[in-house]
Amino acid sequence: MARSQDANQELAQVLNEIWHLDTNRLRPGTDYVISLQGRAGYVAKGSNYARDKARAPLFTYVNEEKLKSIETYAHFINLLDNYEMSTGVSETVTSEEHQENRIFINALMETDVMKCAHKYLVRKGQSPSDPSQFKRQLYDIWFRLYHRDRSGGEDSCGFEHVFVGETKHGQEIMGLHNWVQFYLQEKHDHVDYKGYKARDNKDTPDEDDHVLNLQFSWKGLVKPIGGSFIGVSPEFEVALFTIIFLMSNDGEDDLWCVKVDEYVLEWWSSIGTGDPSARPTLKLLSSKQQGFVMLTNLSWQLSCKD
Repeated sequence: MARSQDANQELAQVLNEIWHLDTNRLRPGTDYVISLQGRAGYVAKGSNYARDKARAPLFTYVNEEKLKSIETYAHFINLLDNYEMSTGVSETVTSEEHQENRIFINALMETDVMKCAHKYLVRKGQSPSDPSQFKRQLYDIWFRLYHRDRSGGEDSCGFEHVFVGETKHGQEIMGLHNWVQFYLQEKHDHVDYKGYKARDNKDTPDEDDHVLNLQFSWKGLVKPIGGSFIGVSPEFEVALFTIIFLMSNDGEDDLWCVKVDEYVLEWWSSIGTGDPSARPTLKLLSSKQQGFVMLTNLSWQLSCKD
């Protein structure tokens, strides 16, 4: 069933507030330039062949000097090489990597975006009011390891899945929904952009859109469709996904629908399993002229509410 109008309006208000507070969002056409090129075609399930409808990279230009001068981006980039690519391969987190995670969270907490998110979550009874305890909650949500492949050790975490990307036994791309990671992987020839995805009866996306559906290959594997915010800051995405995840973690099978700036975000929150240790699976969609855009499947385990 759909959430009440009041609940949707209240959530829309805070999500729009963090959108407008995101002063570290980069400006399309100025701080970065993208080239959408052709509309990507169909890729059969399990196939790693995709016709290339984009001869050039997605990112024509990114102001890296500005990117790396902003503290949250700089600390975010430091985390991108901390993970094993394939599930089933246990992650080993060094003391240096633990420290990098904490530095990133500390930087997030200095932003107005995360302060706004924290205030809202405290008001809704989802997070502790003490900033140090909230930082621990964020650490557990994003960096606590868990078993994605039940046959092996702890091989994944929320940050890796959503922002870095991983593969299922080296055969299927999962996650990789972050534009900075996409750009850096493309720059180093690990990502090959194949074209944008849009419904046949919808307009093509614009090159100043902040939400896009993409088709690409990553280290030889093809992702038929993967959505991403473009240009937004790390604090915006962490705040947005944290709010949505915690507010959807009540065990109810509900439809949420809110408008953020010119985008409409819709997602279902549902348990979807009889396993009491499992957490809600959440699919986040965005609709604009080009139709629905799958941003991410927030299906990692939340341990901080145990």
